[in-house]
Amino acid sequence: MSNPREKLRELVRSRGSSLTALSTMIGRNPTYLQQFISKGSPRKLEEEDRRTLAEFLGVAESELGGPEEKSYDSSKPIPLDRDWIDVPRLPLSASAGPGATVGEEMPFDNFRFSRRWLREQGLEGSQLSAIVVEGDSMEPLLRAGDEVLVDRSQRPFRDGIHVVRLEDTLLVKRVAAQGGGRLSLLSQNLAYPPIEVSADEVEIIGRVVWKSGRL
Repeated sequence: MSNPREKLRELVRSRGSSLTALSTMIGRNPTYLQQFISKGSPRKLEEEDRRTLAEFLGVAESELGGPEEKSYDSSKPIPLDRDWIDVPRLPLSASAGPGATVGEEMPFDNFRFSRRWLREQGLEGSQLSAIVVEGDSMEPLLRAGDEVLVDRSQRPFRDGIHVVRLEDTLLVKRVAAQGGGRLSLLSQNLAYPPIEVSADEVEIIGRVVWKSGRL
């Protein structure tokens, strides 16, 4: 039997995927599979996780540490759309610094998320999209190059990290209500002062509910 950790690393590389994306897809924290490979924790994959990954990657479960007799039949088509939802990655940047201009909103790629995980998080796949963070004003919470999942669902406003449109720029900031119809756009990096605006000056695009970034 091949080493399941090395096999998984090889499969992820050859498929052009990432350990972070696959960890999220099976409903685990973003570093789960990286820890499995590099630190040996967990010692072995849970049966359901192993089966899901084997089906997605198109290999027998035995290659990922499972017994031969429980391997799925790879000759049968896999109904991926039943269990996974593709969330579009948009060629947009939301600035954590001075502001990024709005570009085209045609997806160039997708993140594939577990339908179960989205349901557990109270998220609707059709209301989600992923964009890139620019600048350093949200460090250390968000860093330049991180991709964030934006929930555009119409929900009652509450303070939190949001992507907003201010004039012709997109920003990612912590948005806090100040009363009297005013909002504060706050940076995580204290070197950046708050931006005070009236509620009608800014459009709240959506709430940031997840991030992906390199360690």
